[in-house]
Amino acid sequence: MNLQQSTLLGLYAVLELAKADGGQLSAAAIAEKFGVSINHLAKVLRTLVRAGFLQAVRGAGGGYRFCGNTKRNTLMDVIELFEPVSIEGFEDRNLVHGTDVEAGLALALVEITEMMQATLRSITLGTMLKIMERKKNLGL
Repeated sequence: MNLQQSTLLGLYAVLELAKADGGQLSAAAIAEKFGVSINHLAKVLRTLVRAGFLQAVRGAGGGYRFCGNTKRNTLMDVIELFEPVSIEGFEDRNLVHGTDVEAGLALALVEITEMMQATLRSITLGTMLKIMERKKNLGL
């Protein structure tokens, strides 16, 4: 699965701010950490604020703070803000001649997409934070 840059930035920002455990980070600090354009990141952060994942903190020491729920919010919740992840269209995609091979492949693609969606819906942000901490403790 290839995710758009906005989607990846959204995941990076949400996880980085959730990891800050109530602390706040500036857009510039996040952009610098991930080596991305602050202008592009600002658009992503606005989307995350509107969706209720982040809170914008104004003022000289302002920035962004995570305000979502790490136990309930999933990777798919963030991904769906930036791009569609659907199975629509696979059923009849490229069925030029309606052959059994085309129909079989379409069914396989639908099943793969459904499994991917189920997996992304099952991984909470809290689970990701635990995975990140585990990797950090193992020095990976």
